[in-house]
Amino acid sequence: MRVRFAQSLKRWARVTRLALHVARGLAISTFLFPLQSAARRRREIEHWSLQLLTILNVRLFLHGMPPPYTIRPLMLVANHVSWLDICMINAIVAVRFVAKAEIRRWPLLGWLCARAGTLFIDRGRRRDTTRINQMVARRLVAGDVFAVFPEGTTTDGSTLLKFHASLLEPALEARAAIQPVALWFDRSDGTLCTEAAYDEEKSAWQTLMGITSQHEILAHVCFLPPIFPGDRHRRELAYEAREAIRRMLFPQQRYVRPELFIAE
Repeated sequence: MRVRFAQSLKRWARVTRLALHVARGLAISTFLFPLQSAARRRREIEHWSLQLLTILNVRLFLHGMPPPYTIRPLMLVANHVSWLDICMINAIVAVRFVAKAEIRRWPLLGWLCARAGTLFIDRGRRRDTTRINQMVARRLVAGDVFAVFPEGTTTDGSTLLKFHASLLEPALEARAAIQPVALWFDRSDGTLCTEAAYDEEKSAWQTLMGITSQHEILAHVCFLPPIFPGDRHRRELAYEAREAIRRMLFPQQRYVRPELFIAE
């Protein structure tokens, strides 16, 4: 009984700290972002994202090489498991995201994502997809780095869905390089941590409860070699990016040695 009570106390302590951290993020994005340079805002986002993972006892491991700032225009293409995915990438290199419109309606977090530069797309409306793609293409040319999740939904991490090639259209229009990014979560014993997944009928709250039920979670981000589109069709690029991520997620033996990511 005492052990269970102590575990419950630790869980709610994490949740409380997370709530305070989100409030801090809202304050920073509201009052400081308008006064800061783009570079300073990126550093704030990276630091805030890494702190969020630390609060939830999620240890972040980096594989491969994050995108060098010499490659522009650039789009990151990642598999999608959890709402933690955004923080994992942003803790290493702050980028802008394209997300589903319903995320914008999340209390507090939706507004925070918008303040961080996320664009929200209603995939049920073709005109909205076209509008967002045009905006992304313009910002890619201007130097912004965007990340997309072309599966269009989340999984529990044990599978990889088909990539929707339409989300890569802005990269073609901007003649941008595409860098695949593989994401996965492990428990301390090395098994797949499905508790971190925001899949099926889980709510964001249920996912948070699953995350805080774990003593710690090992979160992995693997930056794979960039793909340069040339004159290829977006379906070819979507297939190549998906294959690169699939080989990383489900090999006989993962071939990149991880390094625990600690921000300077």
